[in-house]
Amino acid sequence: MNEPIKPSDIGPPAANYVHAVVTPPGSRTLHTSGVVPIRPDGSVPEHLTEQAEVIWTNIAALLRDADMTASDIVSVVTYAVQGEDLGIIMAARDSALAGHLAASTLVLVSALAQPTWKFEVAIVAAVS
Repeated sequence: MNEPIKPSDIGPPAANYVHAVVTPPGSRTLHTSGVVPIRPDGSVPEHLTEQAEVIWTNIAALLRDADMTASDIVSVVTYAVQGEDLGIIMAARDSALAGHLAASTLVLVSALAQPTWKFEVAIVAAVS
């Protein structure tokens, strides 16, 4: 089982995450690319809330096919275009993780590879 690391002598996380996670020896690890808001039909929703739903649905499919679940996520890196509503983006992460705490980083960028994408998410997941 992945072990959250919560040192008492550093400041607490700024949101619903932990500073670090240790995976057990011999664990099987999944690393994703940046998961973007493209639906199976190739379309990209316009609204941020819908993009968040598509991204986390895509992540769930990747986890499913790797025989993992959201509770196996060790780390989340979110790349968000400056000016987007970070509350919506973080609420989507929190909802998808359903109380599970992972290490998490938010990076603000001026643009992503496609102008219609408002954010993308890369994860690392591990199971023993």
